[in-house]
Amino acid sequence: MSKKSTSKKSKSAEPKQKKIPNKVYEAELFRLQTEMVKLQEWVRETGARVVVIFEGRDAAGKGGTIKRITEYLSPRIARVAALPAPTDRERGQWYYQRYVAQLPAPGEIVLFDRSWYNRAGVEKVMGFCTPEEHTRFLRQTPIFEQMLIDDGIILRKYWFSVSDDEQLRRFRSRMNDPVRQWKLSPMDLESVYRWEDYSRAKDEMMVHTDTALSPWFVVESDIKKHARLNMMSHLLSTIDYHEVPRPQVSLPKKPIESGNYHRPPRSLSKYVPDHVAELIGPSD
Repeated sequence: MSKKSTSKKSKSAEPKQKKIPNKVYEAELFRLQTEMVKLQEWVRETGARVVVIFEGRDAAGKGGTIKRITEYLSPRIARVAALPAPTDRERGQWYYQRYVAQLPAPGEIVLFDRSWYNRAGVEKVMGFCTPEEHTRFLRQTPIFEQMLIDDGIILRKYWFSVSDDEQLRRFRSRMNDPVRQWKLSPMDLESVYRWEDYSRAKDEMMVHTDTALSPWFVVESDIKKHARLNMMSHLLSTIDYHEVPRPQVSLPKKPIESGNYHRPPRSLSKYVPDHVAELIGPSD
Protein backbone atom coordinates (compact mmCIF):
# COMPACT_ATOMS: atom_id res chain seq x y z
CA MET A 1 0.00 0.00 0.00
CA SER A 2 1.38 3.44 -0.91
CA LYS A 3 2.04 6.18 1.64
CA LYS A 4 -0.64 8.32 0.04
CA SER A 5 -3.34 5.67 0.43
CA THR A 6 -2.19 4.94 3.99
CA SER A 7 -2.54 8.61 4.88
CA LYS A 8 -6.06 8.77 3.49
CA LYS A 9 -7.09 5.65 5.34
CA SER A 10 -5.74 6.87 8.69
CA LYS A 11 -7.46 10.23 8.26
CA SER A 12 -10.81 8.68 7.46
CA ALA A 13 -10.41 6.28 10.35
CA GLU A 14 -10.27 9.11 12.91
CA PRO A 15 -13.41 8.84 15.04
CA LYS A 16 -15.71 11.85 14.93
CA GLN A 17 -16.71 13.38 18.24
CA LYS A 18 -20.25 12.49 19.22
CA LYS A 19 -22.49 15.55 19.20
CA ILE A 20 -24.72 16.35 22.14
CA PRO A 21 -28.45 15.71 21.48
CA ASN A 22 -30.47 18.90 21.08
CA LYS A 23 -32.74 18.16 24.05
CA VAL A 24 -29.76 17.61 26.33
CA TYR A 25 -28.09 20.75 24.98
CA GLU A 26 -31.15 22.93 25.51
CA ALA A 27 -31.70 21.62 29.04
CA GLU A 28 -28.06 22.12 30.07
CA LEU A 29 -27.86 25.52 28.39
CA PHE A 30 -30.88 26.73 30.36
CA ARG A 31 -29.41 25.35 33.59
CA LEU A 32 -26.16 27.20 32.97
CA GLN A 33 -28.02 30.37 32.02
CA THR A 34 -29.93 30.11 35.30
CA GLU A 35 -26.59 29.91 37.10
CA MET A 36 -25.40 32.93 35.15
CA VAL A 37 -28.34 34.89 36.55
CA LYS A 38 -27.32 33.77 40.05
CA LEU A 39 -23.78 34.95 39.32
CA GLN A 40 -25.14 38.26 38.09
CA GLU A 41 -27.14 38.79 41.29
CA TRP A 42 -24.10 37.87 43.40
CA VAL A 43 -22.02 40.41 41.47
CA ARG A 44 -24.67 43.08 41.97
CA GLU A 45 -25.05 42.32 45.69
CA THR A 46 -21.35 42.07 46.55
CA GLY A 47 -20.01 44.78 44.23
CA ALA A 48 -17.67 42.33 42.50
CA ARG A 49 -16.06 43.28 39.20
CA VAL A 50 -15.81 40.57 36.56
CA VAL A 51 -13.98 40.74 33.23
CA VAL A 52 -14.21 37.87 30.73
CA ILE A 53 -12.05 38.01 27.60
CA PHE A 54 -13.10 36.15 24.45
CA GLU A 55 -10.34 35.68 21.90
CA GLY A 56 -9.75 33.30 19.00
CA ARG A 57 -9.79 33.12 15.25
CA ASP A 58 -12.59 34.60 13.16
CA ALA A 59 -15.71 32.39 13.13
CA ALA A 60 -14.50 30.46 16.18
CA GLY A 61 -17.84 30.88 17.97
CA LYS A 62 -17.09 33.72 20.40
CA GLY A 63 -20.13 35.80 19.51
CA GLY A 64 -22.57 32.91 19.77
CA THR A 65 -21.27 32.02 23.22
CA ILE A 66 -21.51 35.62 24.40
CA LYS A 67 -25.09 35.77 23.11
CA ARG A 68 -26.09 32.70 25.15
CA ILE A 69 -24.39 34.02 28.28
CA THR A 70 -26.14 37.39 28.16
CA GLU A 71 -29.55 36.16 26.96
CA TYR A 72 -31.21 36.45 30.38
CA LEU A 73 -28.85 38.91 32.05
CA SER A 74 -29.56 42.54 32.78
CA PRO A 75 -27.76 44.93 30.40
CA ARG A 76 -27.35 47.26 33.37
CA ILE A 77 -25.09 44.70 35.04
CA ALA A 78 -23.63 42.57 32.24
CA ARG A 79 -22.49 44.33 29.09
CA VAL A 80 -20.46 43.44 26.02
CA ALA A 81 -17.44 45.50 24.97
CA ALA A 82 -16.78 45.04 21.25
CA LEU A 83 -14.68 48.03 20.25
CA PRO A 84 -14.29 49.14 16.62
CA ALA A 85 -10.94 49.99 15.06
CA PRO A 86 -9.19 52.76 16.99
CA THR A 87 -9.57 56.36 15.87
CA ASP A 88 -6.58 58.56 15.05
CA ARG A 89 -6.84 60.05 18.53
CA GLU A 90 -6.93 56.62 20.17
CA ARG A 91 -3.91 55.48 18.19
CA GLY A 92 -1.91 58.22 19.89
CA GLN A 93 -3.04 57.22 23.39
CA TRP A 94 -1.52 54.69 25.77
CA TYR A 95 -2.45 51.40 24.08
CA TYR A 96 -4.55 50.05 26.96
CA GLN A 97 -6.36 53.34 27.55
CA ARG A 98 -9.52 52.72 25.56
CA TYR A 99 -9.88 49.26 27.10
CA VAL A 100 -9.44 50.62 30.61
CA ALA A 101 -12.44 52.88 29.94
CA GLN A 102 -14.55 49.73 29.42
CA LEU A 103 -13.58 48.04 32.69
CA PRO A 104 -16.44 47.29 35.12
CA ALA A 105 -17.50 49.40 38.05
CA PRO A 106 -18.47 47.58 41.26
CA GLY A 107 -21.41 45.28 40.58
CA GLU A 108 -20.74 44.89 36.85
CA ILE A 109 -19.69 42.15 34.43
CA VAL A 110 -17.94 43.07 31.18
CA LEU A 111 -17.51 40.54 28.37
CA PHE A 112 -14.78 41.61 25.93
CA ASP A 113 -15.57 40.38 22.42
CA ARG A 114 -11.91 40.78 21.49
CA SER A 115 -9.75 42.89 23.74
CA TRP A 116 -6.31 44.39 24.14
CA TYR A 117 -5.06 41.11 22.64
CA ASN A 118 -5.79 42.56 19.19
CA ARG A 119 -2.19 43.73 19.31
CA ALA A 120 -0.94 40.15 19.67
CA GLY A 121 -3.11 38.90 16.78
CA VAL A 122 -4.50 40.94 13.94
CA GLU A 123 -2.26 43.97 14.53
CA LYS A 124 0.85 41.80 14.58
CA VAL A 125 -0.08 39.72 11.53
CA MET A 126 -1.47 42.56 9.40
CA GLY A 127 1.27 45.02 10.26
CA PHE A 128 -1.00 47.48 12.09
CA CYS A 129 1.62 47.87 14.82
CA THR A 130 5.40 48.06 14.75
CA PRO A 131 7.61 45.20 15.97
CA GLU A 132 8.62 47.44 18.88
CA GLU A 133 4.98 48.01 19.87
CA HIS A 134 4.28 44.28 19.69
CA THR A 135 7.31 43.44 21.83
CA ARG A 136 6.31 46.09 24.36
CA PHE A 137 2.79 44.63 24.48
CA LEU A 138 4.04 41.14 25.27
CA ARG A 139 6.21 42.54 28.05
CA GLN A 140 3.63 44.90 29.56
CA THR A 141 0.44 42.83 29.35
CA PRO A 142 1.21 40.43 32.23
CA ILE A 143 2.03 43.48 34.38
CA PHE A 144 -1.16 45.25 33.26
CA GLU A 145 -3.31 42.21 34.05
CA GLN A 146 -1.62 41.75 37.42
CA MET A 147 -2.59 45.35 38.23
CA LEU A 148 -6.21 44.58 37.39
CA ILE A 149 -6.24 41.44 39.53
CA ASP A 150 -4.43 43.14 42.43
CA ASP A 151 -7.14 45.79 42.37
CA GLY A 152 -9.79 43.09 42.88
CA ILE A 153 -11.02 42.47 39.33
CA ILE A 154 -11.94 38.86 38.56
CA LEU A 155 -10.27 38.25 35.19
CA ARG A 156 -10.86 35.22 32.98
CA LYS A 157 -9.37 34.70 29.50
CA TYR A 158 -10.73 32.22 26.94
CA TRP A 159 -9.21 31.28 23.60
CA PHE A 160 -11.69 29.68 21.18
CA SER A 161 -9.81 27.17 19.02
CA VAL A 162 -11.25 26.21 15.63
CA SER A 163 -9.70 24.07 12.89
CA ASP A 164 -8.92 25.53 9.48
CA ASP A 165 -11.45 23.24 7.75
CA GLU A 166 -14.25 24.22 10.12
CA GLN A 167 -13.42 27.91 9.90
CA LEU A 168 -13.57 27.77 6.10
CA ARG A 169 -16.87 25.89 6.25
CA ARG A 170 -18.35 28.60 8.47
CA PHE A 171 -17.09 31.35 6.18
CA ARG A 172 -18.73 29.67 3.20
CA SER A 173 -22.02 29.31 5.06
CA ARG A 174 -22.05 33.06 5.67
CA MET A 175 -21.55 34.05 2.05
CA ASN A 176 -25.14 33.35 1.01
CA ASP A 177 -26.82 33.95 4.36
CA PRO A 178 -28.56 37.37 4.20
CA VAL A 179 -28.58 37.78 7.99
CA ARG A 180 -24.93 36.80 8.49
CA GLN A 181 -23.18 38.24 5.44
CA TRP A 182 -22.12 41.23 7.50
CA LYS A 183 -19.92 38.87 9.53
CA LEU A 184 -17.75 38.13 6.48
CA SER A 185 -15.20 40.83 5.72
CA PRO A 186 -12.01 41.09 3.66
CA MET A 187 -10.11 40.85 6.95
CA ASP A 188 -11.78 37.47 7.60
CA LEU A 189 -10.58 36.18 4.25
CA GLU A 190 -7.05 37.33 5.08
CA SER A 191 -7.19 35.11 8.15
CA VAL A 192 -7.59 32.10 5.82
CA TYR A 193 -4.60 33.04 3.70
CA ARG A 194 -2.50 33.85 6.77
CA TRP A 195 -3.46 30.82 8.89
CA GLU A 196 0.11 29.95 9.80
CA ASP A 197 1.00 33.58 10.58
CA TYR A 198 -1.91 33.77 13.00
CA SER A 199 -0.86 30.45 14.52
CA ARG A 200 2.67 31.71 15.16
CA ALA A 201 1.35 34.96 16.62
CA LYS A 202 -1.00 33.06 18.92
CA ASP A 203 1.77 30.72 20.09
CA GLU A 204 4.02 33.67 20.88
CA MET A 205 1.20 35.41 22.72
CA MET A 206 0.59 32.34 24.85
CA VAL A 207 4.24 32.04 25.81
CA HIS A 208 4.28 35.56 27.25
CA THR A 209 0.74 36.01 28.61
CA ASP A 210 -0.35 32.56 29.82
CA THR A 211 0.74 33.17 33.39
CA ALA A 212 -0.06 31.48 36.70
CA LEU A 213 -1.93 34.57 37.88
CA SER A 214 -3.78 35.16 34.60
CA PRO A 215 -3.92 31.91 32.61
CA TRP A 216 -5.49 31.26 29.23
CA PHE A 217 -8.22 28.63 29.00
CA VAL A 218 -8.58 27.03 25.56
CA VAL A 219 -12.07 26.14 24.34
CA GLU A 220 -12.29 23.55 21.57
CA SER A 221 -14.93 25.07 19.32
CA ASP A 222 -15.30 22.94 16.19
CA ILE A 223 -18.70 21.98 17.63
CA LYS A 224 -20.31 25.24 18.69
CA LYS A 225 -22.82 23.79 21.14
CA HIS A 226 -20.11 21.91 22.98
CA ALA A 227 -17.94 25.02 23.13
CA ARG A 228 -20.75 27.10 24.66
CA LEU A 229 -21.56 24.61 27.37
CA ASN A 230 -17.93 23.87 28.18
CA MET A 231 -16.96 27.53 28.41
CA MET A 232 -19.99 28.58 30.50
CA SER A 233 -19.58 25.64 32.86
CA HIS A 234 -15.89 26.39 33.36
CA LEU A 235 -16.43 30.10 33.97
CA LEU A 236 -19.02 29.39 36.67
CA SER A 237 -16.74 26.83 38.31
CA THR A 238 -13.92 29.36 38.69
CA ILE A 239 -15.90 31.99 40.62
CA ASP A 240 -16.90 31.39 44.22
CA TYR A 241 -20.39 32.90 43.96
CA HIS A 242 -23.52 31.93 45.85
CA GLU A 243 -27.24 32.45 45.46
CA VAL A 244 -28.44 35.78 46.80
CA PRO A 245 -31.86 35.81 48.52
CA ARG A 246 -34.42 37.69 46.49
CA PRO A 247 -37.01 39.96 48.13
CA GLN A 248 -40.46 38.44 48.24
CA VAL A 249 -42.92 40.15 45.92
CA SER A 250 -46.69 39.71 46.08
CA LEU A 251 -49.05 40.82 43.36
CA PRO A 252 -52.75 41.64 43.76
CA LYS A 253 -55.18 39.34 41.98
CA LYS A 254 -56.36 42.28 39.89
CA PRO A 255 -55.23 45.91 39.58
CA ILE A 256 -57.23 48.14 41.87
CA GLU A 257 -59.50 50.49 39.89
CA SER A 258 -60.79 53.75 41.30
CA GLY A 259 -63.36 54.20 38.55
CA ASN A 260 -62.11 57.71 37.80
CA TYR A 261 -59.92 56.76 34.81
CA HIS A 262 -61.31 56.75 31.27
CA ARG A 263 -59.13 55.63 28.41
CA PRO A 264 -58.91 58.08 25.49
CA PRO A 265 -60.56 57.01 22.23
CA ARG A 266 -58.40 54.72 20.06
CA SER A 267 -58.77 57.16 17.17
CA LEU A 268 -56.45 59.60 18.96
CA SER A 269 -53.50 57.17 18.87
CA LYS A 270 -51.36 56.10 15.95
CA TYR A 271 -51.18 52.28 15.90
CA VAL A 272 -48.74 50.30 13.79
CA PRO A 273 -50.41 48.44 10.89
CA ASP A 274 -51.46 44.87 11.65
CA HIS A 275 -48.82 43.14 9.54
CA VAL A 276 -49.56 39.79 11.20
CA ALA A 277 -53.16 39.87 10.03
CA GLU A 278 -51.92 39.98 6.44
CA LEU A 279 -49.77 36.91 7.07
CA ILE A 280 -52.42 34.71 8.68
CA GLY A 281 -55.40 35.88 6.61
CA PRO A 282 -58.97 36.45 7.75
CA SER A 283 -60.26 34.47 10.71
CA ASP A 284 -62.81 31.70 10.05
